[in-house]
Amino acid sequence: MQSVTIISVGKLKDAFFNDASEEYLKRLKGFTKMNIIEIKAGVLPENPKDSEINAVLEKEGEEILKKIPASSKVISLCIEGKLYSSEELAQLFEKTALSGISHLVFIIGGSYGLCEKVKQRSDIRLSMSKMTFPHRLARIMLLEQIFRACKINAGESYHK
Repeated sequence: MQSVTIISVGKLKDAFFNDASEEYLKRLKGFTKMNIIEIKAGVLPENPKDSEINAVLEKEGEEILKKIPASSKVISLCIEGKLYSSEELAQLFEKTALSGISHLVFIIGGSYGLCEKVKQRSDIRLSMSKMTFPHRLARIMLLEQIFRACKINAGESYHK
């Protein structure tokens, strides 16, 4: 069984995000071993300077890099990443498993994204859309797409 880890900066604070996350984690139990690792988000002032943002991104990045399991395929969610359809994501899961890699790691940055070191460590840069979404919502959207990919690969129907 393939393992999937989501490393995410920040916690889900709102009940509706927590409920949605728990629902998808429950649905995924039959398909994959899921693990979510939350990295503490750095604290920034109201109007941060670029240097302050970069310092926080670097600190978050160091924590993220420590949590990446060895021998895993790393996929960072980045606005400049490649757009995948649900079917293409399902194919990515399948190809990764067939190549002998049993662990996929998805990384979701905080409000200001990810540092360059994390992006460079990534095997794939994935964009969910040309639009920008809050990182808490991105986690729910990612969980939904992982569930959809698992259903596609299992040959099971999933509503459109």
